[in-house]
Amino acid sequence: MEAASSSEICPCGSGADYSRCCQPWHLGQPAPTPEALMRSRYAAFVKHNAEYLLATWHSSTRPPELALEGSPAWTSLNIMDNSENADRGTVHFRALYRAGSGWGYLEEQSDFIKQDGRWYYVSGATSEGDHKPGRNDVCPCGSGRKYKVCCLRK
Repeated sequence: MEAASSSEICPCGSGADYSRCCQPWHLGQPAPTPEALMRSRYAAFVKHNAEYLLATWHSSTRPPELALEGSPAWTSLNIMDNSENADRGTVHFRALYRAGSGWGYLEEQSDFIKQDGRWYYVSGATSEGDHKPGRNDVCPCGSGRKYKVCCLRK
């Protein structure tokens, strides 16, 4: 798997350093919660780490292969809700991505199962659409600036 520079912020949106956030899960440690697994899977999509995505996908629903070429340019993740009960968990999230000159979103209610001490992604009910940020909204690119002074000007 991959290493990262010591000052890289984790793409999962936690604000933490990658080496102290999702990298340990990417290197093989089991994610402690369904939310941690979801965040690490999002980070793996950002980093095009198909090996990790397949390894954390439950064998009952895992595809034989996963090609990430042509994947969207993911820009942010928002965890809207999550729950955990013994060996089952759910995470409701919305992820934003660049879509040509605009923005799109993927929203999903994901199901997870814990097996042999590890959480696995099972499946999710998804919806997608266009994301239209307002001029004064935080820019979806992740800069932290207002949209009107960031990507709207481009």
